[in-house]
Amino acid sequence: MKISPEEVAKVASLARLDLPQDKLELFAGQLGDILGYMDKLGELDTDDVEPLYSPVEHTTVLRKDVARKDYNRDEVLSNAPEQDGQFFIVPRIV
Repeated sequence: MKISPEEVAKVASLARLDLPQDKLELFAGQLGDILGYMDKLGELDTDDVEPLYSPVEHTTVLRKDVARKDYNRDEVLSNAPEQDGQFFIVPRIV
């Protein structure tokens, strides 16, 4: 696909970029190459290809986000400077 320098200038104007003429021609050629390559990729038969989000397998080092109780209320409240048996007592801020 051929992109003209005028089309690049229009896009640059929308992006509020002031590009000199030599850059408009350079970017027109580069964008034309990119769109040509995308057209070539579009010709490939990908019907039997399963979609993927990344070409490599990612493993997370974080644990699974599963709710669990590691401590009971008495154990947690035992570390509080002040508590009423059910809740922490904190100083009033407002």
